[in-house]
Amino acid sequence: MGSYSVNEIFLTLHGEDLQACRQTVFCRFAGCNLWSRREEDRNGVVCQFCDPDFVGTSGTKGGRYRAAEESADAIEIAWTGGPSDRFCVLTGDEPLLEVDEELVRALHDRRFRAAIETNGALAAPAGIDWVCVSPQWDAALAVTRGDELKLVYPQNGAPSERFADLAFDNIQLQPTDGGDMLADTREAIGYCLCHPKWRLSAQTHEHLGTR
Repeated sequence: MGSYSVNEIFLTLHGEDLQACRQTVFCRFAGCNLWSRREEDRNGVVCQFCDPDFVGTSGTKGGRYRAAEESADAIEIAWTGGPSDRFCVLTGDEPLLEVDEELVRALHDRRFRAAIETNGALAAPAGIDWVCVSPQWDAALAVTRGDELKLVYPQNGAPSERFADLAFDNIQLQPTDGGDMLADTREAIGYCLCHPKWRLSAQTHEHLGTR
């Protein structure tokens, strides 16, 4: 029986890409395999653009959940829709430090489709319904197939050509959220226009004021 370190659980409208505007429960796990989350370690980390706000387990409905059933119950309580079309996203920091087949089964028992947003450096358990990978710099990928690959762009050490032929149904460029975002967005648009296999990933929640 596993236990799970959860930063927060909340209901919102999904803000990105193919799931945009869909009612979704987000379960954000604490802890990352690529960064200790200590600022003194930032210079040596693989990922230079992670959001440092999601540290620890003190967020809404955050805490140490002792079992898959308890975690799935908390996700179900956050849902306000009907019994059908239930959808949750397991995210982080890095959810694959925590998510296992037991939790996925518990969510399926509650009629949720379970999605995951991961950096892809750790293997994923069986049964996840939607796999979104966001590669980080030169970290090796353990998850090389799925529903969606979302590459933050531009990103030193992670050229888009490296990922273009992986077995993902959708591949997208997401402009960096920081620095000169407008210039990065224009660069990403230009790349997509020249390489139509790629699509632009737009963060609609940034414009709508949702989470």
